[in-house]
Amino acid sequence: MRLLLVEDDPMIGASVQRGLRQEGYTVDWVRDGAAAELALADKVHEMILLDLGLPRKDGLELLAGLRRRGVAIPVLVITARDSVADRVKGLDAGADDYLVKPFDLDELSARVRALMRRQGGRAAPVIEVGPLALDPATHAVTLAGAPVALSRREFSLLHALMKQPGVPLSRAQIEESLYGWEEEIESNAVEVYIHSLRRKLGADAIRNVRGVGYMVPAGS
Repeated sequence: MRLLLVEDDPMIGASVQRGLRQEGYTVDWVRDGAAAELALADKVHEMILLDLGLPRKDGLELLAGLRRRGVAIPVLVITARDSVADRVKGLDAGADDYLVKPFDLDELSARVRALMRRQGGRAAPVIEVGPLALDPATHAVTLAGAPVALSRREFSLLHALMKQPGVPLSRAQIEESLYGWEEEIESNAVEVYIHSLRRKLGADAIRNVRGVGYMVPAGS
């Protein structure tokens, strides 16, 4: 899952980016509201972590503009503005959740996962597709109840496919989910990870849709 972090404080931004990357997320980081608008024009991010007190363009202004244009991307506000009035303004402007600084990274990760479930229309934290089960909180994957050890990128790729069983994702979509701006993408990286996942989960766990991409079959 690819997140956009909009935070002007260098220490907080670096800490959040590092912590969420360790949780398996791809995190792009910008330092002001104008840069965030440019980043969002590419439409590759699945969630925004948004500070409010930003240079060049205030976070509330950015958020309200997105909602006016009908952009439905989930937004988690992370800010030092802690009054009830500030929280009401943020939520009324279109925020999906509101977290006050300082916060614990574990709580931030839990809120990100909760928004992901809400976006996907799921209530249960564990994603189950046939004999496959994936827990985003613990990074645990089981096949017919037996644990399967995956690398961080293998887990992220499988997670992306299992969120939409039966829906093929193109190679470009998978690359956008797995890699941030500053990360170099090897030409055959997706194929390598798919091959490894098939070896661990079975050849039919991930299917190739010719001319389209890859998917986890809905009834697998």
